Amino acid sequence: MSHSTSVNVFYQKWRLIKDQLIRYGVVAGGLGVIVAILLIFFYLLYVVFPLFLSANVEAHADYSLPEQTLGKTLFMAMEEQNEIAVRFTDQGKSVFFDVKSGKTLLTESFTVPEDVHITSFNPGRFDKGVVIYGLSDGRVLVAKHKYKISYPNDVRKITPILEFPLGNEPVQVAEPGEQLTNVAIRHGEEQTTIIAQTEEKLYVTNFAKEDALFADEDSLRQTESQVELNDPVHFILLDKEQRNVYLLTKAGALTLLDISDKETPQRIEKVNVLKHGDMVTSVEFLTGELSLLIGDSTGLVSQWSIVRDDHNQLNLTRLRQFKVSESSVMVIAPEQRRKGFVTTDILGYVGIYHSTAERKLINQQVRNAAPVAMALSPRANAFLLETESGRVDFWHIDNEHPDVSWSSIWGKVWYESYPKPDYIWQSSSASNDFEPKMSLTPLVFGTLKAAFYAMIVAIPLALMGAIYTAYFMAPEMRQLVKPSIEIMEALPTVILGFLAGLWLAPFVEENLVGMFSFLVVVPVSVILFAYFWRFILPKKYQQRVPEGWDAAVLVPVLIISTLISFAVSPTIETWFFSGNMQIWMSRELGVGYDQRNSLVVGIAMGFAVIPTIFSIAEDAIFSVPKHLTTGSLALGATPWQTMTKVVLLTASPGIFSAVMIGFGRAVGETMIVLMATGNTPVMDLSIFQGMRTLSANIAVEMPESEVDSTHYRVLFLAALVLFMFTFVFNTAAELVRQNLRQKYSSL
Repeated sequence: MSHSTSVNVFYQKWRLIKDQLIRYGVVAGGLGVIVAILLIFFYLLYVVFPLFLSANVEAHADYSLPEQTLGKTLFMAMEEQNEIAVRFTDQGKSVFFDVKSGKTLLTESFTVPEDVHITSFNPGRFDKGVVIYGLSDGRVLVAKHKYKISYPNDVRKITPILEFPLGNEPVQVAEPGEQLTNVAIRHGEEQTTIIAQTEEKLYVTNFAKEDALFADEDSLRQTESQVELNDPVHFILLDKEQRNVYLLTKAGALTLLDISDKETPQRIEKVNVLKHGDMVTSVEFLTGELSLLIGDSTGLVSQWSIVRDDHNQLNLTRLRQFKVSESSVMVIAPEQRRKGFVTTDILGYVGIYHSTAERKLINQQVRNAAPVAMALSPRANAFLLETESGRVDFWHIDNEHPDVSWSSIWGKVWYESYPKPDYIWQSSSASNDFEPKMSLTPLVFGTLKAAFYAMIVAIPLALMGAIYTAYFMAPEMRQLVKPSIEIMEALPTVILGFLAGLWLAPFVEENLVGMFSFLVVVPVSVILFAYFWRFILPKKYQQRVPEGWDAAVLVPVLIISTLISFAVSPTIETWFFSGNMQIWMSRELGVGYDQRNSLVVGIAMGFAVIPTIFSIAEDAIFSVPKHLTTGSLALGATPWQTMTKVVLLTASPGIFSAVMIGFGRAVGETMIVLMATGNTPVMDLSIFQGMRTLSANIAVEMPESEVDSTHYRVLFLAALVLFMFTFVFNTAAELVRQNLRQKYSSL
């Protein structure tokens, strides 16, 4: 074997080895991409999955009621660490005991005068720890249970304390000798309001703090007023703002009383909340105290709230109801930090619900006995239940994400203080009483809206430009135009968003009429110039322009027509829109105008998407085999017939891919929509309104969300929705592309 032959054999073997290595490398790279996509999908699913898990309860202790001889329990509460609880009895005693063992830690007595007995009780607001006893002589006793935390020897120690905000002695709130059948209280730093009911009257007593000029301590100014009662009231609730009083009878007659002016209370409305024959068994405020939870004898819990109607009038309206039992609802315990609540019925079944999500998380029998009192932990992770059998059960609750359901994410929800059900995204607030609004519908709507307007701008310009550049333009001019447009894709989108928000949005607002006149003046100018060029201009001047350089002649026409459209816009605005198009639209059409809106996004994001669509489509058109075009022309077809009947059909898979890739770019765009849309999660088809997209929402809120919180996981759910949307849409697009490729491959 000669030397040259051996060298050829060596190179052939080496080439085969390189081919194998490249083949394996390509396969490994493709599989790596697939694995990476699957890992992203499963990680998103892993983070999102806990949102839809149900609650779980577990029994931890069971013991006899502490100090049963000190009276029947009227109210029970538990401190935040789930270590100490307290029960207030009908004998005016408070018993602090260990939650896990039932061991008594402290017993305190209220100063009840001789020949006077306790006739009523109200726990006040759960998270403030204030309770009130009503006495038979028209006086009340007010107390507050607190818990002091210390760390002796680095060990946490919780010490229960009972304070008396209005003093140890009873306070007169009604006529002396009148028996108080019902009481309610709200205690704040600046004022305290007490509602006291006798057989025929309702007394409103307010203690307001007044700054003393010369004394060391502030004084209290007492204001009193009376309201005549027409019906016997069984439940009184006073909201935390000390403005609204709710009076409820056993039969379900609910009266709203406005006590903003403590001296002249006003009746606002009276409604019936139950069917005839049903009875109210329990009523509590939902967290935030904008809604009432009313339990009845049929096992229903209904949520009632004050809603403003179309005439701006306040009405008590039922937002929703829950069928929690087939028996009477005996106790309702609202959560202190979420819009959830726990119920118990007469058979000892405990149910956990969330109002906004309209979600039942659990319904389980704790003990086969009627409940007497329930204490729900401030963190809603444990509860105590006392039953008529004299036993106390201590249960732990695992309920991390109750405020998310499919209906709350995708459906209309009637939120508190809203006039009707709606799609709302508002994930956070400065108040713990806030009702999270986590509907992804307006974000999906905003994503599609932004992509739609961007594609309206990008598709015609990009595809028409690609067709002309690839098929009609001179090669020398194509070598200048194609790289110039493709280099636009390298421009960072944050720069485009910055320019769109700070320059383009104000420019469009000031020249709105000019933007619309541009859409008319420029096309008309091009058509007129084309007519002039084709039929009026002498042939000798036409022939001076080389074939394929026609577009260069249009550049001055485009510039001049654009300047004309903006120059005449002030005159048009004065003649037809009274000098201001935005005000005219608002007055005549009821269409509002936001500075950062869909029009701005369409222009800016369309500018960002055009290079992608143009480059891929132009390559597809330019790559059509020349023998197809020359054959079509040889058979007598015109260039336009060849373009529409041969070139576009052959290049249709590539053109379709260009549009789909551009659409995917528009859907996933973040910085432009973040800076140019106003970032408002509203659902409005108007081109003059903004929006918020899924990607922009994730970018804005993810850095501020608490890890593993509901908000955090819902943002991952938004990412999963965006991922799935892109995956499904691209898969469908690929099927269409393959079908087009197979259909026209025989040309």
